Amino acid sequence: MKRFPLPLLLALVLPCAPAFANESISKVNGSIHATSGQAYGDLETVNGGITVDEDTETADIQTVNGGIKIGDRARTRGISTVNGSIRVGQKVEIDGDLETVNGSIFTDRGTRIDGSLETVNGGIGLVETRLSKGIETVNGDITVGIGSVVEGGIHVNKPNFSLSLGPGRKPRVIIGPNAAVNGPLQFDREVTLYVHRSGHIGPVTGATPVPFDTDAAPND
Repeated sequence: MKRFPLPLLLALVLPCAPAFANESISKVNGSIHATSGQAYGDLETVNGGITVDEDTETADIQTVNGGIKIGDRARTRGISTVNGSIRVGQKVEIDGDLETVNGSIFTDRGTRIDGSLETVNGGIGLVETRLSKGIETVNGDITVGIGSVVEGGIHVNKPNFSLSLGPGRKPRVIIGPNAAVNGPLQFDREVTLYVHRSGHIGPVTGATPVPFDTDAAPND
């Protein structure tokens, strides 16, 4: 899991002014709202959520204590939070990684991500999404939903109890209808792996795939 570079913790003490085209917004306390149809630089806060409206363009998006929501057809670079979830709308283009520690990641139909998805204690869900650089988690469930394509594989790490506070349960990994994981699936801890009969996966280490042919995977 990558470390979150947060120079803003040392330097963001100036009040936030309204953003002009491609201007960055930096805060310590407070949320950020990027309005529809505008272009921004980096969006950074420490204690607050970040909302990016539909049809908006930004550079990197980063917070520590807060969730991040990206509207339909937005274009961004990397997105990261520590204590918060990331929600990505439809037909979003992201040139970078999506990272969170204590929070989930969800991406909706038509989204394209030139990067990876990483969590520690949070689930990951994709619907008709194309991901270029794989998925990594420790305690989170993973659903590569209908029509999604993941390059670079899936890696579920063994818990490090000095860092991971998730419950002692087996993560569920689901490869849904017409979904594909074009790369190795490596599991360093026990998981339950379900693969739809119409799905495609690469080589598996550390788990035994359980096939299913219904719309949803079986309940454990």
